[in-house]
Amino acid sequence: MALLEVSRLHKKFGGLHAVNDISFGVEKGAIKAIIGPNGAGKTTLFNLITGALAANSGSVRFDGRRIEGRKPHHIAAAGIARTFQTIKLFHGMTTLENVMVGRHLRSRAGFMASMLKLPWTLKEEKRIRAESMQLLELLEIAAYADVDAAGLAFGQQRAVEFARALALEPRLLLLDEPAAGLNMQETLEAGRLITRIRDLGITVLLVEHDMSLVMEISDEIMVLSFGQKIAEDVPRAIQDNREVITIYLGE
Repeated sequence: MALLEVSRLHKKFGGLHAVNDISFGVEKGAIKAIIGPNGAGKTTLFNLITGALAANSGSVRFDGRRIEGRKPHHIAAAGIARTFQTIKLFHGMTTLENVMVGRHLRSRAGFMASMLKLPWTLKEEKRIRAESMQLLELLEIAAYADVDAAGLAFGQQRAVEFARALALEPRLLLLDEPAAGLNMQETLEAGRLITRIRDLGITVLLVEHDMSLVMEISDEIMVLSFGQKIAEDVPRAIQDNREVITIYLGE
């Protein structure tokens, strides 16, 4: 059963049709990749799904409910988390504190209650700290819990970003170029972490340029070109698709 269903989605920027009549689904428990050249519409599609952009037409259903047009924080609260191509950690905060921030939609304490340090807010903060540490342990970065996240190696920062997204308790995780800026070893580690996340029961939709990573971890791949879907199939079939090869390599 599809957890995410996108139907005939359109987005124009002036005369540019960035996303043109795209339809696809993401099955529960799957890792699905979206690939295509720069400017194909991949990140725009992510922004439409997460509410950062409004579509001109079409629908997005998450677990059977339409979510297009809703605010990004409402979509996040429904169970969709995302990361970005450019790592967006909070500098001046530790690794643990960065992950704890990701729990804010799952906490009850508001600004005033936190300022007054009411007993129940202290108890909640202790719980959030413990749950965030569990995520750091899961992604094997607990040793850096008290280190300024900005000082970590690039691959470790990417793992912190994964952990912060997981703190939202998503059912669907959108990863925008998780291997961007990583070396070969870090990319292999990122692939292992993504697979581990899927094994937790979290569905993964990712945009990625690293074809070795995509072919290694994906259950299904969708290919975009100039805002249109040109192929959607299992990795082996995509590798052998003549149109896909032409787009990437030329005639």
